[in-house]
Amino acid sequence: MTPHPMVESADALIDVRRYDEAAALLGRRLAEEPDDVRAWTKLARCRLGAKDPEQALDAIDEALRRAPEDVNALYIHAQVLRRADHLDQAERWRKAEASLRAALRVDPGNSPVYASLAQFVLFYPSRRAEALELAREAVRLDPEEVRAYQALWMTAAGASDTETYDWALRQVLRLEPANSQALMLVSGQEAGQPGVTAGRAAEIFADALAVHPDSPGLQRDLDGATYRLLRGMRWLALLCLAAAGAMIDLFPGEGEEVRELPVPLGNRIWVLIVMAAIWGFGAWRRYRRLRAGVRLNVASLVRRGRWARIVLAQAAWTLLCALLITLPPWTAHTVPQALFWAGLLVPLSTLWFDRRMRA
Repeated sequence: MTPHPMVESADALIDVRRYDEAAALLGRRLAEEPDDVRAWTKLARCRLGAKDPEQALDAIDEALRRAPEDVNALYIHAQVLRRADHLDQAERWRKAEASLRAALRVDPGNSPVYASLAQFVLFYPSRRAEALELAREAVRLDPEEVRAYQALWMTAAGASDTETYDWALRQVLRLEPANSQALMLVSGQEAGQPGVTAGRAAEIFADALAVHPDSPGLQRDLDGATYRLLRGMRWLALLCLAAAGAMIDLFPGEGEEVRELPVPLGNRIWVLIVMAAIWGFGAWRRYRRLRAGVRLNVASLVRRGRWARIVLAQAAWTLLCALLITLPPWTAHTVPQALFWAGLLVPLSTLWFDRRMRA
């Protein structure tokens, strides 16, 4: 049966999230024809999109009162119950499963219904194997249905079936390359592989974000990888500090002869060259090899992130202390030792716990 033009127009408005206009249009249609089941179903979708599950439940109940075996109404009923937080969760899940099984009795070959049922059954820890089989059936019935593969990866994760989980995620991206959740999970897998550097992880997330630029999850992951890059700057500064301390022989071993001060100019210039090489190869060259999107995010994160600015300030402070030890011709160890400890303690004060901080 072809839906009424007003219902089709409302459906298009729901797709672009113009819920108030869609609800007004559906209200007019239901005033003309109160038994239009599709209008009631679309109204439930509209109320659900507007985050009003109570009114959505009222609308879908009206649809089911008029057509208890309407597959689409039974399917939407389960989706509404998923978000009806005003009801007990166990009761919601029980009623949702009953609606979906009723839909399958009417239409046993409906892949989306199988996929949805698999996710509801997954709620019960003792039924995870059953949930996985339901998701497999959804894929078998429609190998080109994205929702089937989404259900398969979720149930495979619950059943600890890593091979099926990985395969299902990649099938989602084959069918829907801009799927933000699958992009985030696959990118996280790739970035979390052993040996993947912070720079490479940032590039993986930047590539995924280029496909789906509106994904807050991918942006958080990119920020996290970029923050790891910035945290690495402190180690470069600490290497410079160690080179400066070794040059001036701040902490001679027992029985060793203390190096005479001031350190010759040639030695100090050589240490400056070593510091330049550390930053040239460890920071500048590495930064220039990053993709443009990652470089832009570095600058953006420094503007937005408090801890990103803190770690950069710590690196700058430690490098400054290393330069102050190296450049002047010190005639005593007292001031260089104080500078060394100042440059060391500032980054060490947060080094071991700020990795858990938000960038």
